[in-house]
This record gives sequence, C-alpha cells and structure tokens, in this order.
Amino acid sequence: MKILLCPLSDGGYLYPALAAGRELRRRGHRVSVLARAGAVPVVAGAGLPVATAEEFGGHRAFSATWWGKTGAAQYRATLRAAREARADLLVTSVLCNGALLAAETLDIPVVVIGLSVHLWDYRRGGEGEPHLGRTRESRTLDCLRIHAETREETGLAGRASRWADSPLYGDALLLRGDPALEYPGAELPERVRHVGPLAWEPAPGPGEVEAVADRLDRSGKPVVYVHLGRFFGGASLWPRLNEAFTGGRFQAVVEQGRSTDPRPAPGADVVLVRKPWMGPLVDRSTMVLANGTSAPVLAALLRGRPLALSPNGSEQPLLTGACVRAGVAVRDPKTPSVELSALLESVGRDDSLRTRARALGGGLAAGNSAARAADIVERVAQASAPPKEDHEYAISRPR
Repeated sequence: MKILLCPLSDGGYLYPALAAGRELRRRGHRVSVLARAGAVPVVAGAGLPVATAEEFGGHRAFSATWWGKTGAAQYRATLRAAREARADLLVTSVLCNGALLAAETLDIPVVVIGLSVHLWDYRRGGEGEPHLGRTRESRTLDCLRIHAETREETGLAGRASRWADSPLYGDALLLRGDPALEYPGAELPERVRHVGPLAWEPAPGPGEVEAVADRLDRSGKPVVYVHLGRFFGGASLWPRLNEAFTGGRFQAVVEQGRSTDPRPAPGADVVLVRKPWMGPLVDRSTMVLANGTSAPVLAALLRGRPLALSPNGSEQPLLTGACVRAGVAVRDPKTPSVELSALLESVGRDDSLRTRARALGGGLAAGNSAARAADIVERVAQASAPPKEDHEYAISRPR
C-alpha cells in the first residue's frame, strides 16, 4: 500500500504522524511525507522520503498557525502530491480540512491523527463537564463552519461528504491520550479511537544535551521544564516566569516553542532553548510547566512528571481540565493572589500528583501506540478496498 503522510508540519503534529509512518514502513508499506521545507531535515532524520509542500503550491498550508486560512492551498497541494505518489491512503492531522477534502476528491481513505483529548462533541454523555474555555458545541460548530467554507472555496460545496455524521474525523480519528483524560461517562463518536501517545522525536545532536546540562549545573537548583505554546491573545507567561525563577528554589529551562518574544529578566534562573526535542530535558526536570498543549503534557506523563498548567486558547483549557481531573496537574488560576512560585512549590511537595502521573504515564507507555495506529490504518484500507471482481463486469465501490 502507498501511504502519504500529510500532517501539519509543526512538531506536535508531525512527530506523531512520523511515529505511525515508521511503523507502517516497517510493515512493508510505501510511506512518503508531504511537509513544509523547514521540516524536511526532521523527516529525513526519521528515515522517510519527503516532498516539500511549497513545491506543490502549499506555502503556509501545513502550518498550525494558519490552519483555518489555508485550507484551499492545502487541498491543492495534497491533491497534487497524492497523485504524484499514487497514494492509496492519506494520514493527516486534526484540523487539516484540505487533506480531508483531497481524500474525498481522490476517493481514497484518510486517517486523522488527533490530540491527546477529543476536541468536539461527544456521541453522548458529558453534560456535566465544566467549561474552562469554549464549550464543545461552540468548538464543533466553528470547526464545521471552517470545513464548509473550505469546501466552498475548493469548489466542492455541492458534493456531499461521505462522512455523514461528521466530516472532521475522516475514516478514523486517532487520539493520542488515554480514556482517563475524557470526561467520566462520556462516549466518543464511533470512528474515534484512543491509540496512545505516538511518541517520537528527533535525537539530540552530539553534545547538545550536555551543553544544556552544563548551564543547569551552574545553578544546582531543581529544574522546571517550561514549554510555551501559543498565547491565542492571552497574557504572556514571561512576567510570572521572571517572578517565579528569580531568587527562588527552582530554575527553569524554557523551550520557546511558538513564543517568539522571550523576555527573561536579568538575574532570573532561566535557560532559554529552542530544540526539536524535549525528552532529555523533561528527564532532567522535577516537573513540567506548560500552557496545556498535547506534546509537553504527554512528554511529562510518559516520564512520570507532575504538571503545572496555565492555559490560554484552543485545546489548552480542555486538556488542562482533563489533567486536573485525572489528578496529574494543578491549574494556574492566573490571579494576583496566587504567585507562580507558590504554585510550583505546592506541586513539588505533592507526592500524590507524581504518583498519579507515573501511573497514567505507565499506562500510556505500556501499549505500543504506533502498532495500534498502524492496525487501524490497515483496517481502514481493507474496509475501503474495492471488492474483487468475480465476473466480467467491474463492481463499483459503494459510498
């Protein structure tokens, strides 16, 4: 089977797709990747052939920042790349409307790799779930609206989706978390499945880890790994980071991520990094402070580290609520009465948080998530295959 991976090229979306793609290649499938030019070295390091999205007209089309505005360009780039690769199946990321529509046009199956929690409406249940941010209904309707606008922009508005219940899931939507992170009693939609973290990241270069460790050793204080995500119009964490890590008990190693305006204060115990990997730094840390995106949350849990979460927008409030409910995180209330340094002290003293993080992370690590994902991809392909011709007339595939 020829499989084209066409996820968003940001690490939090690209790396899980590469984990699944590597397993599919190990099983003998021909796997290739469509990615932004900046991601080509990472894909090459994963051992998979890659085509650059820009060559197919996909400028910005596989960027998480632009996901709602470049669906038509993503559609055209995916369509061209899939035809060139003669793809039998696509694997894409959640929110990739262009790739979903390309699969419809090509009449091939598509598997979507999601986040660590389900973003949209449950099939049933979940009525008592508190809303830290937007409601599930609001998020679902907004995503369906953007999908419909992309369908219209690509000239497919008059064509009915083959996924009548929801066009957002593709033939299967794979969640990278654990059922414990979903709201108790809620039921996921039929095509949505938990597979586990799909953990993969590039290996550090020679001496990279040691160079950061040398800087941390100069302080000798316990380390907090800080992973900054997008602000979504919310307040920057930097003023609170400077307060917490100046003259306190902890030091921070801060992955800038999508934070393009780092502002460490003079004298703050802060080491800035921008790395395509985080595992070795989480290993060195006593806890993880993040906005609540999937990648640092899963990295922390897989290593048994408790979390302090300060969410802004998108899935951040939803995942934060799930982690607090599971007893593996505390939420930053973002009020002047609660200093961030005091919050970190409370996390450091709470052995029950660490115990539950180890238990949940152990469960996530126990299953072979790449194998689970590959199993589902193969089942989707088998279910979508045209029936064998047992007479002289071709039998068309029902839709």
